[in-house]
This record gives sequence, C-alpha cells and structure tokens, in this order.
Amino acid sequence: MLSGRQSSAGAALTLAAGALALVVAVPGEYAWGQATSRSCGAEETVGPACLLAHQELPRLPSGPLYWHLDQFASKADARAAAKPTSTIVDAFGTVWLFTIERKNWRAKRGRPAAVIGPLSVKSGPTLAADYLRSIFSPGMTAPVHVHSGPEAFFAFTGDTCLETPEGTQVGRGPGNSLKIRAGPPMLLMAIGKKQRRGFALILHEATKSPTTLTQQWRPPGSCARLLALDQAR
Repeated sequence: MLSGRQSSAGAALTLAAGALALVVAVPGEYAWGQATSRSCGAEETVGPACLLAHQELPRLPSGPLYWHLDQFASKADARAAAKPTSTIVDAFGTVWLFTIERKNWRAKRGRPAAVIGPLSVKSGPTLAADYLRSIFSPGMTAPVHVHSGPEAFFAFTGDTCLETPEGTQVGRGPGNSLKIRAGPPMLLMAIGKKQRRGFALILHEATKSPTTLTQQWRPPGSCARLLALDQAR
C-alpha cells in the first residue's frame, strides 16, 4: 500500500506500477482490500474499503435508478426525510442519507451532495445495496476485481481514476463521481496530490456475492501514468 509521498514523476509511476504487480502476484495478501463484508469501524484511517451499510431492497421505483447522496445536520433530520430505499450513515464528520430513487426525487431539508446514475440493473430479482467507505492516499489502489451489479463512486475529497478493459474514467476535485456497469474487471486508484475520501455503492442481486477478485485482466497502467503526471506538477 502506498503512502503517496513519491518525490518525482518517475518514482510515482514506479511505485504505482509496483502496487498493481503486488496485488496481482500476491492476491491472498490483499484479499481484504476489497472485502465488502468487512465492517467499518468508528475510526476513519487510511486504508482499503470497508462496509458502511448493507440494505436489501425488495421494492424499488420503476424506471431508471439513481443513487442520491444528501447531507443532514442530525440523524433525526435524516430519518424524517428517509424512504424505504434509504440508508443513514455517519462518515467524514457528517450525517449522510443514501437513497436509491428516480432521478428527480429530492430529500426534504437535506443538502444534496450528488445524484449518480442511471444504474443498470435487471428487473425481477431482489436487489441489495452495499455502501462502502474508503480513504486512499494518492497511488493507493483496490485489487483488481469484478462486481455482480453496477458500482458507483463518490469522492468527498481527492481525485479518482477508474481503469477497465473498456477505457479509463477520471474524476477530479471534491464531489466527483463515476460509475461502471456490472461485469468488467476494474482497478480504482487515488490520483492527484490529496487524500481521497469517498463512498461506493454496489447494487447487486441479493443472492449473489457483490465482489470477486480476479487475475484474468491486468491494467495497462493509465491511472499510474496520470498519477505520475500529477506528482510531477
């Protein structure tokens, strides 16, 4: 795991590439890095993703689904605005209401942070939402993995790079968000020069495991190259 204290562009690229190689070469050592069943503790420290909340969603609105993130002054206010598809969590010094709803839905009295979607899911099976929290220093990654449902990312602080066989997505600055459909292998990396604190949602069939580690694909290094450029500036 990287500290983000690289001193040059070359060092940044070497360390980031080394991290990818280590994740692939020693998967057992990093299996906990994307273990979505590992519950978050009260202390928020730099490290891999942990599970903030798990919620089964037997009933969802018809039509395209979106992840709404709203901030509240108190849990009481969040509960007053919550729907059956909402989850309330404490993280990064505030109370959050996470809700799966239509795009035009709005939480009452909340401060909107993001609306991310649409999230492509199959109709019929009961779905579950796994909400994750992570704190990455620049250069830190999650092991290469796949999900059985779409995943969405929100960065409270920091920059995000998501690499898949289909290309590379980049989010810059506080509040950036990305999403990916179910299936493709992926690598998530914190880039830039600031600590990335963020959330992720995996929306999956309740009877299926949300996350599976894989060695069937090796990232070509697009995120590592972006990190190197960022560190050189």
